[in-house]
Amino acid sequence: MNSIVAFPSDNPGGLDARLSGHFGHCDVFTLVTLSDQHPPEVALVPSPPHEHGGCLAPVQLLAGHGVRILVAYGMGGRPLQGFNQAGIMVLQAGNAATVAEALAALEAGRLARFELSMACAGGH
Repeated sequence: MNSIVAFPSDNPGGLDARLSGHFGHCDVFTLVTLSDQHPPEVALVPSPPHEHGGCLAPVQLLAGHGVRILVAYGMGGRPLQGFNQAGIMVLQAGNAATVAEALAALEAGRLARFELSMACAGGH
């Protein structure tokens, strides 16, 4: 079964895009379908405005697109709990600068699971 992975990205999105430094205010989510297909299937989903649905709007958006894994630098506790409840595993992006670098780290098994103790308080 193929898994869809979401990466909060700066415009214009895609494999060469920089990972967004602020999950809640990213420009776009780059969705990558993990499979044996090379290059991988990539889709772009505009991020909802932060005010619309608050911190849980991205959870609903990504769950609706079948995302199973999210790779991000950081996020607050509320969206992290929302992703956990939706069955979406959140991984910490480490020192990856681009979506392609984060994808390579994911495929190599080098990304740690994002724990609640790592969550920010928001407003940053």
